[in-house]
Amino acid sequence: MLFFNKNKRRKAEVALSKGGVDSISYWAIVKKQFQKNTLAKWALRVLMLLVFIAVFGDFLANDKPIYCKINQQSHFPVFKSYAVDMGLAKWPAELVNVDWKDLEYEQKILPLIPYSPTDLDLRNAHFKSPFDKQNVKGMRYWHWLGTDELGRDVGSGLIHGTRVALLVGILAMGVAVLIGLFFGVLAGFFGDNGFKVSRIRLLLNLIGLPLSWLLAFSARKYQIMETGNFGIEIIKSIFFFSLILFGINLIARLVERFSFFKKRVSIPLDLGIMRFIEMLNSIPGLLILIVVLAILEQTSLVYLMVIIGFISWTGIARFIRAELLRIRSLEYVEAAQALGYPRLRIIFKHAIPNALPPVLITIAFGIAAAILAEATLSFLGIGIPLEKVTWGSLLTEARKNASAWWLALFPGIAIFVTVTVFNLIGDGLTEALDPKMREQ
Repeated sequence: MLFFNKNKRRKAEVALSKGGVDSISYWAIVKKQFQKNTLAKWALRVLMLLVFIAVFGDFLANDKPIYCKINQQSHFPVFKSYAVDMGLAKWPAELVNVDWKDLEYEQKILPLIPYSPTDLDLRNAHFKSPFDKQNVKGMRYWHWLGTDELGRDVGSGLIHGTRVALLVGILAMGVAVLIGLFFGVLAGFFGDNGFKVSRIRLLLNLIGLPLSWLLAFSARKYQIMETGNFGIEIIKSIFFFSLILFGINLIARLVERFSFFKKRVSIPLDLGIMRFIEMLNSIPGLLILIVVLAILEQTSLVYLMVIIGFISWTGIARFIRAELLRIRSLEYVEAAQALGYPRLRIIFKHAIPNALPPVLITIAFGIAAAILAEATLSFLGIGIPLEKVTWGSLLTEARKNASAWWLALFPGIAIFVTVTVFNLIGDGLTEALDPKMREQ
């Protein structure tokens, strides 16, 4: 009997070791298949270029020199501005609130475009075309993509708008992935009968959830919205929310010692979550965005990213659910359960890693959708601070003057290229992760 149990355990361990997609050979095959798609491969290269522009935008378009020498002293204004913004340094008295273009330099290295996105060139205001006669010191200061009504350089706005677009797309989808993973795992791994809790725990959590939300978020609405530290205050609220729920479940654990309260009941997580997703999907996402942003008293890029993430998680949750419904019945997951591994270990070490590859496709398409949503809201003047220059806000300027074709053309091309890049990458991942395509 002992020999039989050991043999059975050894077979389970072998089955568990064979399970999974996170091997080097698997990703090598996926990479090779992805590179066969020429459009997807070039889209990835364009994405790398966009990321480079977003990261080094301050060195490509800025009214401050990258390097300069004034009164025999060397300065690196762009680097210095980072330190000043983070509170690590202060500008010298002679460089506080100066117009960098009017300073006398002994030496200087200017960015590719010597204008910041909010820099007003009043001598070239009122919609100067790239081909119009411009009042500039020399060709080095020419507005190669024209200006808007206030004299802001369109090229600088496009470069800095790249950072906004990618930030919104990537971080919004980061929020969506976290939420989608949570609900997708609950629905797919546990189903309608796999999650059981005691009566008292269920009762206390039904009472505790709205109470925790009231104390952690509703009661702290002023601190979250008005203090200007949205991220820190949200983290505090999440901590308070989790702490209250932890205390409630600790009480439930103590009360569960009584036999009446200890009886366990099944919670139909899959049914409830899927009906909730269907309800959310029945409401247009753009409508939700506009309503929520209209309720908020302040406009912020952080708010926009979080809200887009909160309305974009349903597709990821459905993908994760579908994958886990398949994975939970596979041999290596059953082997892990037979070995007595805790559920959390099975979920995080074996189930989720094997369910993630198809989700990468949803993430790629989701980033494209988030960038398009940000551009739409910027165009409508909703949710984005007025001083923030984005591709959508540049398109808005085109409405003021129908003949300012450059304000519609260049931001429109930027949006089209970026959205197309992520869609092509999504198509490439779809083919690379398709087992039928890999067999060809």
